[in-house]
Amino acid sequence: MPRLVLVLLVAGILAACGKQSRPVTLHAEDQVPDRLSDWGVVLSDGHTVEFSSEAWPYELNTPLFSDYALKLRTVWMPAGEHANYDAQDEFDFPLGTIISKTFHYEKARHWSAASQAVIRADRGARRDEKGKLDLDDYLLVETRLLVRYRSGWRAYPYVWNAAQNEAFLEIAGDVKRLTLVSAADERQFDYVVPDSNQCANCHASDHSNAEIRPIGLKARHLNRNNQIEQWQRAGVLTKVDGELPRAASWADTDIGSLDARARAYLDINCAHCHNPAGAADTSGLHLNYDAPMDRNFGICKSPTAVGQGSGDRLYDIYPGRPDESILVFRMQHTDPAIAMPELGRSTVHDEAVLLMKQWISGLPGDC
Repeated sequence: MPRLVLVLLVAGILAACGKQSRPVTLHAEDQVPDRLSDWGVVLSDGHTVEFSSEAWPYELNTPLFSDYALKLRTVWMPAGEHANYDAQDEFDFPLGTIISKTFHYEKARHWSAASQAVIRADRGARRDEKGKLDLDDYLLVETRLLVRYRSGWRAYPYVWNAAQNEAFLEIAGDVKRLTLVSAADERQFDYVVPDSNQCANCHASDHSNAEIRPIGLKARHLNRNNQIEQWQRAGVLTKVDGELPRAASWADTDIGSLDARARAYLDINCAHCHNPAGAADTSGLHLNYDAPMDRNFGICKSPTAVGQGSGDRLYDIYPGRPDESILVFRMQHTDPAIAMPELGRSTVHDEAVLLMKQWISGLPGDC
């Protein structure tokens, strides 16, 4: 058989088997491409989405809430490199690491390009048996990349086009008008793609140096479905030192206690700002998972600045009285002058509000 024919035959077999035709490309910090596909991490032909076979998919026990968007997450490291395990903080990833998070929604039955009607699904993302996402059923909105350079982590938001076959870099962010459909009603809202500076604000958990860091890639969030063990066996993560910590899944009533689930939710959604070194340190409200349950955690704590955000309530968390707690009040609002978190949502996470109400109702003591 002639060599050219053999090469073409092998190429055809690989394509038929669904092998990725393009390797991941790490671009220089001053040559960031306009097209997401140029990275080779997330690829779409307008019909299905696939993720690099060189990247490691991962899930979190309790993810950050983003207007009910579903998310597919991957982390890619240069060949031969590995991350260093840390029991408390984010893993120390090597230079050149690319973290991707693809935000998407399941299409409602009456979805159309005009309606942009999507299902309000409070669950994790699901790929098919080949690891792909069928765009007959899903709508891509954005893919965010975090890339580690010598100068530090850099955030790049890419917005998917109408044809769903490419996403383009939007440093200034974007806004998408969507309709959330549930069994009870339909609600239009503006899905906001954050600009690069807003990405940096959330990911700078220590405002003294303003250094961007991953939020979810910590042992307690990743400790599920043997993910950490798999990474170690594959040699992309160093050995665990001591017992693996584990944060609760906020929605799983069969495993975590009410207290563990509430604190896990606050840890992932709030603590990147509300920690002793975070951007909200002047508030004196510390919601990190290992913070003691005292005044700094909001128990009988008066707000440092009185305004619309307090809703005329006296305490951040009023034990036994969720409707008189500022924390619940701010979670129930979408007004930018009131809502918490300040970025990343235009809708109310109703199920989480209910969780917080149940948790605060059961807290002992009085103010």
